[in-house]
Amino acid sequence: MSRRALPGLASRHRLGDLLPAMYADDDLAQRLTQGLDSVLAPVLAVLDNLPAYFDPELAPPDFLDWLASWLAVEIEPSWPEPLRRAVVARAVALHGSRGTGRGLAERLWLLLGVRADIADGGGAAWSTTTGAALPGTGGHRVLISVWRPDGGEVPVDRVRSMVESVRPAHLVCTVRVVPPPTGGGPGGGPSDGPSDGAAVGPGGGAAVGTVPAGPAGDRGVEPSGRPGSPDRAGPPVGGPRPDEG
Repeated sequence: MSRRALPGLASRHRLGDLLPAMYADDDLAQRLTQGLDSVLAPVLAVLDNLPAYFDPELAPPDFLDWLASWLAVEIEPSWPEPLRRAVVARAVALHGSRGTGRGLAERLWLLLGVRADIADGGGAAWSTTTGAALPGTGGHRVLISVWRPDGGEVPVDRVRSMVESVRPAHLVCTVRVVPPPTGGGPGGGPSDGPSDGAAVGPGGGAAVGTVPAGPAGDRGVEPSGRPGSPDRAGPPVGGPRPDEG
């Protein structure tokens, strides 16, 4: 599907066949149009395979960046090609889950290879008194525990930057790094032990302290699918990333 001239690439629509009958046996006319056929063959090949250019799994690498711009998704040139294709393929689903725990967990795993346990309490309050004081303390907090399944170093600054880019404006998110799970299934969970954390959100950008890790338990937040076409289901977070073998 290259858009360059390829030696020996045959054209399915020869110009010589489109000439009037009087030029069918004209050697000069046929040789002239044959030279033009080799120029137009890549263009016609692209048109014949145009649907493949809109498929993230099949599009040429240079066209993938253009396709990403149509979907309003940013991909880094330094990313491995399988990861770039996976991000474009998941773009619509990632936009749809933006600002949710599931969406954040999938972004962290897909782009950074980091697992996340997101503790978001939630709740509701109301009053029958007109003009009553608003409930709450004015800042709902979410605790995000992150770790690498292989025990490697977590890129904390990149995690916080990603959290800041997708969190709802009213939330204060505290990011902490915890050791990988030592037992249980492949999903695992945060293990016991203290770890440094930092708040991300209104008034929390510089709040750094020690946050005790909770007990191991259910993951709670896991994406419903893995990289691939948006309509293609896959294993939950924790399976191989697209840039891994």
